[in-house]
Amino acid sequence: MTENQTWVTEFILLGFPLSPKLQMLLFGLFSLFYAFTLLGNSIILGLIWLDSRLHTPMYFFLSHLAVVDIAYASNNVPKMLANLLSKQKTISFVPCIMQTFLYMAFAHTECLILVMMSYDRYVAICHPLHYSVIMSWRVCTVQAVTSWACGSLLALVHVVLILRLPFCGPHEVNHFFCEILSVLKLACADTRLNQVVIFAASVFILVGPLCLVLVSYSRILLAIVRIQSGEGRRKAFSTCSSHLCVVGLFFGSAIVMYMAPKSRHPEEQQKILSLFYSLFNPMLNPLIYSLRNAEVKGALRRVLWKERSV
Repeated sequence: MTENQTWVTEFILLGFPLSPKLQMLLFGLFSLFYAFTLLGNSIILGLIWLDSRLHTPMYFFLSHLAVVDIAYASNNVPKMLANLLSKQKTISFVPCIMQTFLYMAFAHTECLILVMMSYDRYVAICHPLHYSVIMSWRVCTVQAVTSWACGSLLALVHVVLILRLPFCGPHEVNHFFCEILSVLKLACADTRLNQVVIFAASVFILVGPLCLVLVSYSRILLAIVRIQSGEGRRKAFSTCSSHLCVVGLFFGSAIVMYMAPKSRHPEEQQKILSLFYSLFNPMLNPLIYSLRNAEVKGALRRVLWKERSV
């Protein structure tokens, strides 16, 4: 028994067991999605940086969301794309654990940033006269730093609990990246503590924030109904509906992945869910915010007009 419990130095990422032709097709498709993710979120960051009208708390948090989306996709997707073209689908132990840490850190941070954005919209619509005081730049900075710090600390807890486990084989991760649940299946020790911590973290970082978001938006909807101006109602609803789309996509897929009974979601189905919030969500976020947000579209027109004038 002791002879078998040797540390695994590398893992094999099984990814998607498809024919070479289908893998090439997926490579092209996912490369396109990844390029759109980088381009869309970079445009959002550039517009917020260049246009002074977007130097507000809402777009401050949106810029953090764009950074998280770029980092989140870049942590998982390049390795997946490389594996689609390669027969050697290995990843060393340390990079695998680092990938797990970054994936958890960015996911937790995104949850908290989305909560901060919903709070910002709540204050802007329900307490407009006190908005500049409540959402001062100091408060916004503290909220953003807290989101990043809490996300990283929670991810560190998961990684520390993983590192205490022995991995003595098999060393095949049935996923396209080192997703925490797939990695835990390879441990040759009791992982109940890890499972309990993951569930507790899901309640804290998914259910709790989602409840806060829903409470905020229930108050916001009541406030929107009371707005006298039709134009004011339309603008408020447009901004909030964009945010609700992002929240629904991210929290919905994450809750199904980590809180639904695993027997109802086979491993291949879990890969698709992971792909959804690793690649599709980061790509859709800038599209949702730009297509449904008049201020972002206006900023894009102003920047393009400046370029033409020059």
